[in-house]
Amino acid sequence: MGYVGHRPALEVVLGGLRRLEYRGYDSAGVAVLAGQGLAVERKAGRLTNLEARLDEVGRDGFAGTAGMGHTRWATHGPPVDRNSHPHRDVTNRVAVVHNGIIENFAALRAELEAGGVEFTSDTDTETAAHLVAHAYDAGDTAGDLPASVRAVCRRLDGAFTLVVTHVDQPDLIVAARRSSPLVVGLGEGETFVASDVAAFIEHTRDAVELGQDQVVTITRDGYRVTDFAGEDVDTRPFRVDWDLSAAEKGGHEYFMLKEIEEQPTALADTLRGHFGDGRIILDEQRISDQDLRDVDKVFVVACGTAYHSGLVAKYAIEHWTRLPVEVELASEFRYRDPVLDRDTLVVAVSQSGETADTLEAVRHAREQKARVLAVCNTNGAQIPRESDAVLYTHAGPEVGVASTKTFLAQIAAIYLVGLALAQARGTKYPDEVAREYDGLCAMPDAVARVLGTVEKVRSLGRSLAEAKAVLFLGRHVGYPVALEGALKLKELAYMHAEGFAAGELKHGPIALIEEGLPVVVVMPSPKGRAVLHQKLLSNISEIQARGARTIVIAEEGDETVRPFADELVEVPAVPTLMQPLVSTVPLQVLAAEIARTRGYDVDKPRNLAKSVTVE
Repeated sequence: MGYVGHRPALEVVLGGLRRLEYRGYDSAGVAVLAGQGLAVERKAGRLTNLEARLDEVGRDGFAGTAGMGHTRWATHGPPVDRNSHPHRDVTNRVAVVHNGIIENFAALRAELEAGGVEFTSDTDTETAAHLVAHAYDAGDTAGDLPASVRAVCRRLDGAFTLVVTHVDQPDLIVAARRSSPLVVGLGEGETFVASDVAAFIEHTRDAVELGQDQVVTITRDGYRVTDFAGEDVDTRPFRVDWDLSAAEKGGHEYFMLKEIEEQPTALADTLRGHFGDGRIILDEQRISDQDLRDVDKVFVVACGTAYHSGLVAKYAIEHWTRLPVEVELASEFRYRDPVLDRDTLVVAVSQSGETADTLEAVRHAREQKARVLAVCNTNGAQIPRESDAVLYTHAGPEVGVASTKTFLAQIAAIYLVGLALAQARGTKYPDEVAREYDGLCAMPDAVARVLGTVEKVRSLGRSLAEAKAVLFLGRHVGYPVALEGALKLKELAYMHAEGFAAGELKHGPIALIEEGLPVVVVMPSPKGRAVLHQKLLSNISEIQARGARTIVIAEEGDETVRPFADELVEVPAVPTLMQPLVSTVPLQVLAAEIARTRGYDVDKPRNLAKSVTVE
């Protein structure tokens, strides 16, 4: 985060870092232009360590109205004090904070060391600090900080956001971005830059998007944006549609619990406004109905939880459109040389809209002339900017690192994409499209009903906290739900957890079953999928006979499953394709409660960051 204005910069920056810490929390640091120099403090560990250090050394030395800060997720060098940001040049006149990876830093570092520069950290970031200092001191860019930053950016390979300050120019801060998030906030007599609007939402909701390979100079009076060559570029202002209260815990013990409880609202807000005049409506549609009619294959590309949302949506899209759908891990997509052409639709799903692997998958698809539709929760992010159409999930800020409400919103959004395809291709009549949309719109109430019954799940979570492993089974749309349940447990409780298609049980995984092993089973409806329901009952019987502890999620009124369940969790009866929206919720609560009982930070699991902006 960077700030130039009329307030004490240290407190503004620390407040912003508290709301950004979900993006990384290995270390934190601040730099303030105070008096005639730079006041810098850095500390490994959580932000509270930095704040304690500032109290120890005294905050009076950080009196100034321009400054910046950083909370880190380590990529180069271990998370220790010397590798914490900001990094400085040898004269202590330049300070830099950095997100991303400078891929050619080793060559640049060798060049600087050959010139006599002594490095004090293991990071790639320090390279940028020394390069900016050199550019500012000599040549065509001497004395011009924005020009110096642009010159350095032209030498860097990789994905990066840089925020730079210099003691000679105390009333401005320069920031640059390539394939890593950066947004400008506009206040009265103050201007902000940050990775996320959450950093400055306390002070302003007016923001400006920055595009690829752009540099912004901020002062208290405003901003100027150029490309890396120095040419002025147009920008797109926007207003954030949520306020500070949405980014705070609101009385909850942790953000994830708040965000689980916000899922009915997230679903309703995502669906709202997407049906009118008897038609599905996308947000920023630059793909014509004829283009959608011409689609002969769909790829969904995503990572982590977003990938599981694509696996769920595959069932619906194929059912509604009769189009083949492939769901790909974005990190593998471009490396296996997928078959793409003008009639391929690639649906790129990313909560942040900045996920590095997904962004590269989008670029590969565009190079192959495929059409790309983004599903994203962040206005103005890079993935939607580089796509042919966008459907925004209006889930609001999600601070907990483990995705919850964005998962349900993503499923709903991709379902809307599937209905738009069915509508354009004529594989569903208008009244059928309307009926499916109405079915989706009933889901917020169904999810709210689930949330009213989760106290039993919390109690169950506490009883499972000492388990060494948990298995998850499902069939049809229940299989991706099982995968998501296992992922949540890995992320939050650091337990061995695996999700399996239940039909695969006899092909190897049943060897894992032993006395007392908890096995969570996501049951299909006995009405909608009677054959699968019966087969899954047989699976449960097999594992129960081998001593497993069966925890069954089944729809209300399904009495046939009760004899097979050591623990029964009931969810509302909904249409088959809608079931993931209700059956996922108990698994989120279960993972959070197990983690909490084991004494772990539910919002900030170890080694993870909210947005993965490096490959």
